Amino acid sequence: MQLSTSSLSERLHDRRFTVANNAQGLSGTGTVFHYRVEGDAISGTYQGGRIRIGSQVGRVTGPDTLELLYQCLTTEGEMLAGWSRGTVGVDDHGRTTLAFVWGWLSGATGGGESSYVELLE
Repeated sequence: MQLSTSSLSERLHDRRFTVANNAQGLSGTGTVFHYRVEGDAISGTYQGGRIRIGSQVGRVTGPDTLELLYQCLTTEGEMLAGWSRGTVGVDDHGRTTLAFVWGWLSGATGGGESSYVELLE
């Protein structure tokens, strides 16, 4: 489902997400992402699982697409940074979904694909 830019903002702003699939990545069970959107600017924080604390900054790039830069400090004391390009969607239950292609810029090598689903509280 394609979203308008305003719908993308509504689907992300002040919402929390958990990992649905991230086989090659560091975030996993227990990691929660929280996003804020102002116009086409996106910011976010994440923590839990192997992530002690993390932050993201990015922008809306299309009606249902975004790009982010992220950085984190792991529970093992590693500092890592990377990039991602993603698509925002909606699942059969009406929850917002995120699907990313990502890679490391500092502290690690490689990359992968990951998906996330909105936490309904």
